[in-house]
Amino acid sequence: MVDVLTEITIRCPLHKVSEYAADPDNAPEWYVNIDSSAWVTEKPLSIGSQVAFEAKFLGKDLSYVYEITEFIPGRKLVMKTANGPFPMETTYTWEALDEQVTMMTLRNQGKPTGFSKWVTPLMSTMMKKANKKDLKRIKDMLES
Repeated sequence: MVDVLTEITIRCPLHKVSEYAADPDNAPEWYVNIDSSAWVTEKPLSIGSQVAFEAKFLGKDLSYVYEITEFIPGRKLVMKTANGPFPMETTYTWEALDEQVTMMTLRNQGKPTGFSKWVTPLMSTMMKKANKKDLKRIKDMLES
């Protein structure tokens, strides 16, 4: 089982952070490993929306589709793989610490299967490292 939780404080109002982070079109800009995103379903983002991603992780090219399973604008977004290398759930949460500071959390949970199962400990470590870079990148972008 993979369960990686990272968080960061961003000096930017909650509505700006959550709107930017929840927009799949922005993912390639702030996710280190995501090369592209493409809508499978029509915009706007809502429960049941599907977005296809192309990414690189641990030296492998990955293609997967995330389906939105929970969306509370400005508070929480939950996506699960509809298809891909292994079942994964990604959760974003946002909390206003004050009018200008937002706490963002990024959590990845999944159950690797097949070959991936054998590299779970390495995968958790590498995911945490990548997630920290991603959150640092979104922080730098939104604070500048």
